[in-house]
Amino acid sequence: MTRGILFAGAIFAGLSSVSAVMAQSDPITERQRSMKGLSQAARAPGAMLKGEAPFDLAIVQATLKSFADSATKGPALFPDNSKTGHDTAAMPAVWTNKSDFNMQFAKFGEAAVAAQASIKDEASFKANFPTVLRTCGGCHENYRAKKS
Repeated sequence: MTRGILFAGAIFAGLSSVSAVMAQSDPITERQRSMKGLSQAARAPGAMLKGEAPFDLAIVQATLKSFADSATKGPALFPDNSKTGHDTAAMPAVWTNKSDFNMQFAKFGEAAVAAQASIKDEASFKANFPTVLRTCGGCHENYRAKKS
């Protein structure tokens, strides 16, 4: 069993290293992967908000933790050498207004952390989770090209 745990740890460490190298060498692919992960993480809480799935605090809290972690890592996924290529939807404003762009990630992270502390039940979830989702619009409206 100990060998299995050590093996799993080694695999995870290796994958983390590969991910870090990939972010440095191909930040567009890495940020697209990250944003898709955020979208997928938001699906279950979104279904809960719509009444399509039962409320599950553990899922909500895990989603909010994922949001907060991604908000911290997000700005690094937009280096100057990643303005074009790989069907990026990042608009030039990301780089011309970098301080506001980075502030949008900070607001998203702050909203996620505040919601983690506030959400304890379904009522507090319905009152607080939409605020977190609205912070996504700060980037999407100003820094992401609309898909045609």
